[in-house]
Amino acid sequence: MSVRIWRGCLPGLLAGILVVAGSSLAWAQAKDPHYGTWKLNLATSKYSPGPPPREGTVTIEAAGPGRKVSVTGVAADGTPVTWGYSGNFDGKEIPITGNNPDADVVMLKRVSANAIRTTNKKAGKRTLVNGVSVSPDGKTLTVATTGVNAKGQTVKNTQVFDKQ
Repeated sequence: MSVRIWRGCLPGLLAGILVVAGSSLAWAQAKDPHYGTWKLNLATSKYSPGPPPREGTVTIEAAGPGRKVSVTGVAADGTPVTWGYSGNFDGKEIPITGNNPDADVVMLKRVSANAIRTTNKKAGKRTLVNGVSVSPDGKTLTVATTGVNAKGQTVKNTQVFDKQ
């Protein structure tokens, strides 16, 4: 008799576990310090090679187990910049849409709760790697970029963004 009672409870127990697991995932995503809108602080950012862009804004939001990233701004020459992607932290190539001159795919890796790494490729060749971290107070997002851009220039940038 006790086996029958246990079997009868199993579907309800599994459903309860799935609800709790799903709620925990949603709660964890809501707490991701990267989420939000970030405005480029040109005064504290460093670009090598230059010149720096005129302006930039990054919006990061939840997208399933991963994230959606949208980048807008104005390049140093006045060209509008609009690109983005949506994907998971599974190391797979994610297509980039828009006009990113240095990448057509990106791969995401979570390093810690406050840090991720993105690896960019253009036409199958690795270009730039970004270390993206949020300050402990959640007010500053820093992107440290190294690699070689699509023009063949060695890049070593530190972009600092302020939370909006």
